[in-house]
Amino acid sequence: MVSRFLLSSQPWKLRPVRHTRRVRTTTGQLPVFLGIEGGGTRTVAQSLVHIAVAPRIWAAIVNSGVTTLQGFNFMGLFMANVAEEQKPRTKAEIIALLESEGEAYATLVAGLSDEALAVRITQPDGQSSKTLLETLLSPKEHEMHHRGQLMLVERQLGITPHLTRAMQERFAAMQAAKG
Repeated sequence: MVSRFLLSSQPWKLRPVRHTRRVRTTTGQLPVFLGIEGGGTRTVAQSLVHIAVAPRIWAAIVNSGVTTLQGFNFMGLFMANVAEEQKPRTKAEIIALLESEGEAYATLVAGLSDEALAVRITQPDGQSSKTLLETLLSPKEHEMHHRGQLMLVERQLGITPHLTRAMQERFAAMQAAKG
């Protein structure tokens, strides 16, 4: 299962919620490109792998135990992720990667205490700081950004995104029930 994160009724607690990402289109194929290959953009497959492996950077922050990100090796971690994105993968392999990486991150977060989540982490600028909880919400925001890009690509290809399709089905069922 792949994780999502929701805040509980106590805002300092992070509660992992599991679901399976929907990586499907009406044809069962992954569209080819998000942009022009070689032009600083990712294919759809590379974008999905990027979504899967990006939380490794935040996991590295947790696992290192640092309280400042000044001097943190973001570029080394980023380049390792870029190398992962370049590996050819089948749709099934991408889905498995999304699931396994999501579970790994959910497990990491679920194991953190309230005290650990409250620790302040100085940002790379050396001036501002965030709690570890705030820091660990970044992968969710990052994923939402890229999922929005992927939904736009679906629409450009004439595919109705799964969330829109589900909403349309609910509305149609409600209309049918009325009469």
